[in-house]
Amino acid sequence: MSTPDSDRDGDPPMTLPAPADLLPHRPPFLFIDELLVLEAGVRAVGRWRLVGDEWFFPGHFPGRPTLPGVLMAEAIAQLGAAAVLSDDRYVDRLPLFGGLDKARFRRQVVPGDELTIEVELGRMSARAGKGSGRASVGDELACACDLMFVFA
Repeated sequence: MSTPDSDRDGDPPMTLPAPADLLPHRPPFLFIDELLVLEAGVRAVGRWRLVGDEWFFPGHFPGRPTLPGVLMAEAIAQLGAAAVLSDDRYVDRLPLFGGLDKARFRRQVVPGDELTIEVELGRMSARAGKGSGRASVGDELACACDLMFVFA
């Protein structure tokens, strides 16, 4: 596991890449602001800060801005893609959604909230893979889902 503030065997701390260094996504559709933990091909933890000026808030919903649940699932998938694409075996691949299972939305997410997103990858092959993830605000679960992806 590599984190910005930990090391192994006395080695200097490892600096994690910016999400845009791994992902093909770009604003306004890049939802991961920062990687906190990155274990190539295994797991990742990231952060998405919702400041309130995001493109979807004015229409979802006027007078009561709420992060669309599908975008939480997308943020989980993006973090999963960062974990996949940090693995040397998949660097030049493009993981695309193949399915979304067991998606549950437990908490409203509003401007000013900070999502901590966690993903663990499961089985991966040369053609596809699986993972599971969750997004939380503080200690409160906002979204959890299982992901399936295929490589384009």
